[in-house]
Amino acid sequence: MGIFITFEGPEGSGKSTQVRLLVSWLRTRGVNVLATREPGGTEIGDRIRSLLLSPTTRALTVEAEVLLFSASRAQLVQEVIRPHLEQGGVVVCDRYADSTLAYQGYGRGVDLEVLQTITRFATRGLVPDITFLLDIPVAEGLARKRGNQAEWNRMEQEVVAYHERVRAGYLALAAADPHRWHVLDAREDVATLHARIRHIVAEKLGWSGDEVDPGHSP
Repeated sequence: MGIFITFEGPEGSGKSTQVRLLVSWLRTRGVNVLATREPGGTEIGDRIRSLLLSPTTRALTVEAEVLLFSASRAQLVQEVIRPHLEQGGVVVCDRYADSTLAYQGYGRGVDLEVLQTITRFATRGLVPDITFLLDIPVAEGLARKRGNQAEWNRMEQEVVAYHERVRAGYLALAAADPHRWHVLDAREDVATLHARIRHIVAEKLGWSGDEVDPGHSP
């Protein structure tokens, strides 16, 4: 099996930027790396994504929200992620199952054990090898997102207290599994964050200092 890397974080934490930089860096070193995202990443998943994130989807129940995210995830794991890992490749995913625990569990109050059972079924037990939590205070993250109204989706429109619960949930998940999680300050500049991520991934791959290329900038 290959290596499965996920990026998590509150809104505006810069996950997509760091995913792009990590994937680009790995490709320059000849790694067979696949980038994907949640919800989405497949034809079916992208259709579910449009429904889940549309600001006009107002009548969605919490239960339906959980199951739609999980349906998209099940399709992504079976169609994209697991086949690539079985070929020995690296998969880098922008959000994964921990988002459901943070957003629907801690954020909306859905029972965590129920969510974990649904997640195990949807993923057939696939857990990331490395999860990066790009942590940022809620007010700062939302302020970043407000700079791009084109990306202001249904989840981001929630009240601040909801986002505070999500952030606290992420920190609780990371504290419970420090071997897998790496908590980074998303307020650091892009290049510094990328360097920290690079070193953690390189260590997981068993690379030497020269292969990491600490002087390289994005």
